[in-house]
Amino acid sequence: MHAALAVHPASGDGAAGRLMESVAARLRPVVDRLDVLVAHTVEESRALTTDSRAAGLDVLVVLGGDGAAHQGVQFCAESGVALGLIPAGTGNDFARALGIPERPHAAADLVARRIAEGKRRRIDLGRAGGEWFATVLCSGFDALVTERANRLTWPRGPRRYDVAILAELAAFRPRPVVLRTDVETLELDATMIAVGNTPFYGGGMPICPGADPGDGLFDVTVVGEATRRDLLRMLPGVRSGDHIAHPAVRVLKASEIHLAGSDLPVYADGEPLGRLPLDVTCVPGALTVVG
Repeated sequence: MHAALAVHPASGDGAAGRLMESVAARLRPVVDRLDVLVAHTVEESRALTTDSRAAGLDVLVVLGGDGAAHQGVQFCAESGVALGLIPAGTGNDFARALGIPERPHAAADLVARRIAEGKRRRIDLGRAGGEWFATVLCSGFDALVTERANRLTWPRGPRRYDVAILAELAAFRPRPVVLRTDVETLELDATMIAVGNTPFYGGGMPICPGADPGDGLFDVTVVGEATRRDLLRMLPGVRSGDHIAHPAVRVLKASEIHLAGSDLPVYADGEPLGRLPLDVTCVPGALTVVG
């Protein structure tokens, strides 16, 4: 068994770098070879993992946050290399969706045990603009919030999304959007659209609470025209998933989606994917995960 531990040392305010040696010590007894790949940039990460693949890599374990996990997904999708996650970031939404413990050492023990037992499963991924995503693709108000949150240096963790929400509320207005799926077409003034392969984004908010990465379909949460007052009333429910009961919210299921109508930013797994228009496809069983 040849495994690699990809470490993004800046994740979680440096938590990943501090945890690297103790996590590696938990993985080494269950594999024949462990490469520890320390990357400070996306380009460096891709180069290091490509070198490991050439040496016959079986499992890639990512120690970091959702940005690091996103890079791991790009590498492992449709490759046969299994992905393991050890959360050490601020959001950790993909790990949360896979039922991985939030405490890194507990997660490392679980991943090591599953590697030793040979447990694997296949899950769906989304594909948009040539990029894979595992959690949620969003456009509209929530994408603008993510864009602002990524620029904030304070507060850390999920609370920075709360600050970004309040800042964006002051300027936001619904935009005309065309949403065409393999089932139906909607033309509406939309506040936001979230395409969920898994339920969570923004540090644990179940924006698409029914999303299942094993059913071959996205859950699409569409928030139509909403006032600032509507959003303020709706937002507390996003933490619990109760927002889907709001009259302005509609939930669809689809495997293929075309989004257009406005020049809105698009984010997936918390990473920028450009702006609308965009085609999004659910690819069943595209990723093998440890577990």
